[in-house]
Amino acid sequence: MTNHLHRAMDKIKKEILSLGALVEDRFKKSIEAVRTENLQLAQFIIDTDFEVDEREIEVEEECLKILALYQPVATDLRLIVAVIKINNDLERIGDYAGNIARRFITSSDDPKKFGYDYTAMAEQAAKMLKLSLDALVGMDVEMAYTVLEMDEEVNTMRNEAYRTMKADIRKHPDMVTEIINMYLISRHIERIGDHTTNIAEEVVYLIEGDIIRHT
Repeated sequence: MTNHLHRAMDKIKKEILSLGALVEDRFKKSIEAVRTENLQLAQFIIDTDFEVDEREIEVEEECLKILALYQPVATDLRLIVAVIKINNDLERIGDYAGNIARRFITSSDDPKKFGYDYTAMAEQAAKMLKLSLDALVGMDVEMAYTVLEMDEEVNTMRNEAYRTMKADIRKHPDMVTEIINMYLISRHIERIGDHTTNIAEEVVYLIEGDIIRHT
């Protein structure tokens, strides 16, 4: 039974990391679509969102199967709990990547552009996501804490986007809806940063056994 459990645990690790790589790719593509004004790429992200959802369900089912068949304890149980939570956060990040693509498509016919450059904010969030997954792979608690520290910078850039939005509304009061729609991209990126922070917190829990949410 121990060998079966080890194989099952190895499988679940590979599956969650594979899902992480897929979600990371979709997020990067969503920002690339906005940056290059690529409608086809944005539509591809929307059309293939189901792939992330299906993978998320598969990971959850594998975790529940392990709990039912092997009744893991100690470190193994902690890993299953962490994977279930990380799995949910990755699925939500995939959803926000799709939302970014939808916001861009909705605003693509507008000749005026929202005056905020999302590149730096998106790069910071993408770096956080990569580091959180690397921390999971390497069981690196210091790297996980680094991700937590990086989140504040994303929040700061979201606030800058908000100030830019207000200035744009004053310049173009006839286009409030369009400007707010584009501003919401920054909100989606910020939420991706929040879910990435959740992943880092689960890595800390996995390694140290401490729940650090809300601390």
